[in-house]
Amino acid sequence: MISNQILQNTIDGLKGITRTDLCVIDVEGNILAATFPEADKFVVPAQEFVGSPADSQVVAGCQFFKVFDEHQLEYILLAYGDTEDVYMIGKMAVFQIQNLLVAYKERFDKDNFIKNLILDNLLLVDIYNRAKKLHIETEVRRVVFLVETNREKDGNELEKIRGLFGGKSKDFVTAVDEKDIIVVKELGENETYEDLKRTADVIINLFRSDKSCNTHIAYGTIVGELKEVSRSYKEARMALDVGKIFFEDQDVIAYSQLGIGRLIYQLPIPLCKMFIREIFGDKSPDDFDEELLSTINKFFENNLNVSETSRQLYIHRNTLVYRLDKLQKSTGLDLRVFEDAITFKIALMVVKYMKYMESLDY
Repeated sequence: MISNQILQNTIDGLKGITRTDLCVIDVEGNILAATFPEADKFVVPAQEFVGSPADSQVVAGCQFFKVFDEHQLEYILLAYGDTEDVYMIGKMAVFQIQNLLVAYKERFDKDNFIKNLILDNLLLVDIYNRAKKLHIETEVRRVVFLVETNREKDGNELEKIRGLFGGKSKDFVTAVDEKDIIVVKELGENETYEDLKRTADVIINLFRSDKSCNTHIAYGTIVGELKEVSRSYKEARMALDVGKIFFEDQDVIAYSQLGIGRLIYQLPIPLCKMFIREIFGDKSPDDFDEELLSTINKFFENNLNVSETSRQLYIHRNTLVYRLDKLQKSTGLDLRVFEDAITFKIALMVVKYMKYMESLDY
């Protein structure tokens, strides 16, 4: 179905060319788009016209036209005026809207195919049969971008992203639920992951000016066959979720950069709790004071380099050594030893993951 916004843009454009006011009303009598404020007074005549056998007629100085979608009455179009020129303008508007219906129906069929493809709702034979009917190539490089905003779709975000890709028939932009927009992008032979990052940045820049719209983008790995698109989607989905836990300061995240966070995200919570108990006993990293935690994080950032960490924290080297010794006495882990540092780093990430999962339960 064509959105009201598209209908409004269409008749606004036609009015700008022809200087004739237009209005689109559905068969239930709802005004979907109009270029003049008095359109309400034509609702009743439009509803009466629905039952008329005529495809067009003049009522109250206004041309009425029926807009069909494969013999199904879809809209009533009004062209303000009763001259021959207005009649011709009305017929042109009907032609334009009917072409839009055909184009949107074709896109809707492809949208349904892509949705079922990424959700694994199609058998392998169905994928190739339907792709052939819809003229979709099966063996080209593609990647899935997942765009999440903090508000329900009103059509605006979807149309913004579709506008960015210029209506290219080889790229697919659709919404699988109320929060997320999916972009299945076809890639050239020479496009790399650096190009994907640039594409993601371009998408997110569409929404940066809107402070009320908190947007995150994730993307999966490049796949070479249509049947593998669902895998790229699942990777993008995981990247979006894992990014919120371990990369909360980033609004663009790639599946390939998740690292060990990808493994931790798939651990069952009971196993995580057992791991934390084995390392810290009854304690938790949350029990450490903020000063010690910031020291530990800075120590990790500087690859366990004592001198560089103390310099960046503006503390004496001996002060840093004292804090590390204090942590060793408390936990039995010496962060200057690589194996102990890895264990502690993983423990911090596990605790972060557990807290995030607990927040989802509330």
